[in-house]
Amino acid sequence: MGIPSDLEPYSYRGDASVPTFPDDRPIFVFDGKCVLCSAAAQFVLRHDRKARFRLLRAQTPLGAAIYAHYGLDPKDYQTNLVLENGMVWLKSESSIRIFERLGFPWSLAAVARVLPWKLRDRLYDVVARNRFNWFGRRETCLVSMPKYADRFLK
Repeated sequence: MGIPSDLEPYSYRGDASVPTFPDDRPIFVFDGKCVLCSAAAQFVLRHDRKARFRLLRAQTPLGAAIYAHYGLDPKDYQTNLVLENGMVWLKSESSIRIFERLGFPWSLAAVARVLPWKLRDRLYDVVARNRFNWFGRRETCLVSMPKYADRFLK
């Protein structure tokens, strides 16, 4: 959960393999070929009325570089990511942070923190491992609709 202990906030800024990108708002990095993940991205777009989040498909060069920077497989996306204030949040914590920032009633998801994070992440891992079997896979990545083009990083 959270940022790997050996990396400081904004550590990606000093990594030559990570292209420069605007990080002044939270960024939701998701698997654009996963139906569940793409639905989550669309959910964020619909309910993020203050346009807090930028979205980034993991399949982009920037997405792959961010995954690699944090020691994650840049081709086998077992977690979505939230980058916020230079820190990375993974698995269940990334999901909870998304819901919190969407406001009421979605922010009530924070109550999930009463569960130990190891248990939350084990449950997250079960869904992540089975997401293609349960929800399907897209042949092409989710692309932004014109009205949301400014919300997607490339």
